[in-house]
Amino acid sequence: MFQMFPTRVWKEPDVSQLSRVRRSVLPQKDDTWADIARRELADLAEADAVSALQSWNLHVFMRATITTGRPGNPILPSDVIFVEPPLAAA
Repeated sequence: MFQMFPTRVWKEPDVSQLSRVRRSVLPQKDDTWADIARRELADLAEADAVSALQSWNLHVFMRATITTGRPGNPILPSDVIFVEPPLAAA
């Protein structure tokens, strides 16, 4: 008999090989790169912290805004913002 949507059996994922996850935050309403930098990377100069955040979060920084068509803000409260560089391969 033909099945249009075959039944799939759920398998429990193998989590034994998972490693540490990059630190990340969800922004507060109306956060800017500088706000997040001051809060999460207080040990760096603000300009360096903002630059680092933007380079680790190109998925947000390079998103064009609807009103201007230029990359940058807004940062949305639903965005995942990484606050450390990509982890080295184990």
